Amino acid sequence: MANHIKENSITIPREAVRKAGGFVILPLKEYERLRERAIPTYYLHGKEAKELDKLVKEGLEEHRKGKTISAPSLGEALKIYGSRRDKKH
Repeated sequence: MANHIKENSITIPREAVRKAGGFVILPLKEYERLRERAIPTYYLHGKEAKELDKLVKEGLEEHRKGKTISAPSLGEALKIYGSRRDKKH
């Protein structure tokens, strides 16, 4: 029996499999379908929807004006944004 590697073979070291706890190989379409289902979908109505629309409108306007926030994390960016909004009002 010849010991050769086929053109489409993938070799994964056993140590890598052990360290990662295993691997899953899926067709790309199946992976995308699973990924989409993993993200919850929220539907807002009434006051919540209007508040979100207003927030998005304000964000787009600030983006058009070139106002940006540089921060190491989303939490820090939200703090900076909140303090800027408080100063305006």
